[in-house]
This record gives sequence, structure tokens and C-alpha cells, in this order.
Amino acid sequence: MVQVLLKTAGCTRRHALHLASPIEVVRKVRELVAAELGLSEDKLKLVAKGKALQNERDGELLLANFVDGDSILAIVAPEAPSKQFQRRYGGFEDDDEDLRFKLPETANRVERFVAAFLREKLKVPDIVLMVIYSIGLRAWLLIVIWFTMAPILHQWDLGPLYVLVTAFCLIMFNLGKRREGEVSAYSIFNEGFRELPGTLNAERLDRDLRAGLL
Repeated sequence: MVQVLLKTAGCTRRHALHLASPIEVVRKVRELVAAELGLSEDKLKLVAKGKALQNERDGELLLANFVDGDSILAIVAPEAPSKQFQRRYGGFEDDDEDLRFKLPETANRVERFVAAFLREKLKVPDIVLMVIYSIGLRAWLLIVIWFTMAPILHQWDLGPLYVLVTAFCLIMFNLGKRREGEVSAYSIFNEGFRELPGTLNAERLDRDLRAGLL
């Protein structure tokens, strides 16, 4: 059993909190603190060893290590302003919510581990993580192969040709597919060089000039 000191923001009184083991699930610690202070868990923020304690990350429960004599600071989150007050004065909504990276619930264990490693160890920004996880595995494989072949072809003086072929392939593979009966905006790709209605070209201008329409 481990005994830690529980302090609350704005109060000098300390409470003794007994934990069953040195390593505890943060959610359980939060429940014990809430019961000790008689507060709601939803409004309770915990800080230990200079770091905010979170219940989970990417769907996995987090653990916290404690030794005898450690301190936990409990902070009660203030009530959010009313919706009417927010509409009137603004500035209270979290505008950065859309820029925060969140793994989908269907993410496997490997994806969660990689995301946690990039975010916690390498401090990769959320916007970069969004870009990384928005690209499929097949696309990443092609990118790795491209960068692997680039220095080899550069030694053979084929670097410019390699870049041009890559650009051409990107254009061709991203043209999309037309549905049956759909007409292209470029008449050269249509059967019988059929043009879209209203297309302005030299032939139409000449015809309108001769007819006195211009």
C-alpha cells in the first residue's frame, strides 16, 4: 500500500490518500480522489509530478506510478459559461477541436502504439499525425519505394526522367473514370469530337460573325 498526499487548489488542507499498489489505473485514482473530496469525477483535474493525469489515450487506460510521500494536486474545473453568454460574447468554444488528432475506434493495437510513440516520444504535432494517418498503407509503400529508387536512378543520370515519369503517372492515375454516357469537357476525348453545349471556339466565332450575330 502506498500513501500519497492529496492537495486541492486554493486550499492549504491536505488529505492522506491510500492506494492499493504503487502502480494504479488513473481512472481508479480519480474515483478515490473524488470520493475523498466529495466531488464529481467529470469536473476533477489531477496533476502529479508536474503532469496532468488522463484516464485514457486512444482508447487505452493509462497507469500512474506513485511512491510514499508523493503529492496529487486536485483542481476543480469551473462551470462552462451558458450558451446564451457564449453566443453573445463568443470566444469560449474550442476552435482547435477540429485540429486535434483522434484515432478511429476501429484502429488496431499497432496503429495505437505508433500514434502514441509519435505523439509522446517524438512530439509530432497533431496536424502531421492527421496527414500521416490519412494516407493508406499502399500509398506509404509506394512513397518508400519511390524514395528508395530515387538515389539509385540519380546515380545513373536518370533523375529528371524519373521525376517526369512520376509526375505523368500521378496525372494519369488521378484523372478518374467517367460514368457511362458522361461527356468530357475536352472534345478530343469524346466520341466524334463532341463538344459540350455552349462551348466557345474559333469555328463558332467565325459562324456567328458571318451570320452577323456579333
